Amino acid sequence: MTTLPQETDVLVIGAGPAGLGAATILAKSARVLVVDRESTAGGIPRHCGHYPFGLREFRRLMKGPDYARALVARAVEAGVQIATRVNVVGLEPGPRVTVTSDAGVTTIDAKIVLIATGVRESSRAQRLIGGEKPGGIIPTGALQSMVYLEGRRPFRRPVILGTELVSFSAIMTCRHAGIKPVAMIEQNAQPTARWPAALYPQIKGVPLYLSTTIRAIEGRERVERVVVDGPAGTRVIETDGVIVTGMFRPEATLFDGSHLEKDRATGGPVIDAFGRCSDPAYFAAGNLLRPVETAGWSWAEGFAVARSITAALAGSLPQDSQHSVTLKGDALSWVVPQRFGRVGETAHRRFQLRVNRPVKGRLSVRAAGVEYSSIRIDSRPERRITVPLPPHAAPVEIVLEET
Repeated sequence: MTTLPQETDVLVIGAGPAGLGAATILAKSARVLVVDRESTAGGIPRHCGHYPFGLREFRRLMKGPDYARALVARAVEAGVQIATRVNVVGLEPGPRVTVTSDAGVTTIDAKIVLIATGVRESSRAQRLIGGEKPGGIIPTGALQSMVYLEGRRPFRRPVILGTELVSFSAIMTCRHAGIKPVAMIEQNAQPTARWPAALYPQIKGVPLYLSTTIRAIEGRERVERVVVDGPAGTRVIETDGVIVTGMFRPEATLFDGSHLEKDRATGGPVIDAFGRCSDPAYFAAGNLLRPVETAGWSWAEGFAVARSITAALAGSLPQDSQHSVTLKGDALSWVVPQRFGRVGETAHRRFQLRVNRPVKGRLSVRAAGVEYSSIRIDSRPERRITVPLPPHAAPVEIVLEET
């Protein structure tokens, strides 16, 4: 039976790279409890039986499961308590967190709570793909779990939907299991992932169809074919499965019905440059903040937010800021952090942004009406864009002028 403390200094929700990275640092000076709903700690990398992981954190190239185990081992060695199969069901001021486990329902009081629950891929329904509802339609995470953790082969000739980095990870997973994808489908005119990743389908003999959408998935008990619309018109691809990749959404359901503010644009929490949520006793880090970054990026973000939490525990973190960050330009999708009031060393030293369509132009940061910095961008959706934070507290505008 799971034994959970009734109180702790820091409660971390989520045992992925961001949560474990932060917990390891915090355990040097505080009591730290990490809870996760999965049966094993380590987050998404546990399912990724391929390279590359670990270069930033361990200075060596690792496969996902080895990387996840190393993160867990480092945290435990630092004194972090990790409890799995624990579901968080409520966030309250205090902070107080309600959880369920095999021991029943209980509450945990903490001085600080860090939420690092990560992301999930958009489902077929969320993508509005029509047709029948046969078996064999799964996201990349489920594919990786079946192949690497369960030793199963869910299909033999699937279609892969999407060209984000995780889409190429799906090809790697398929090859590991002896699965041969028959097509990769991308709605945009160019792959989302940067070169040279976009060459991977061609190298592995997977036909890539650009400017193409899936109109319908057909089949009775199992997928039998997909109907696609592309530059050459409508065509049918015979297949026995569909891997729905990318279009990540923050796993932020905990914020629904809570007192914490949620950002409509990202789907995750509203934070300031220190990583604080609208209730300054709650912090957030990792891919919960935005879809989606690498495991190494999330780990580094957890590491940085841990410094803010350490200062908060010592009573030396500056007061919360209410200055807003405004986006000007209809191609700009979202920004993190959404509030800004820079005083001292912040966890986030740069704004992170994305665009919703291919864009070329000039991106400028203006603080209190004065331009602080500008860069030229040539970007596509789901690609990382960062710009530096201004040096002084002020309302900020990030302006995109397209060319």
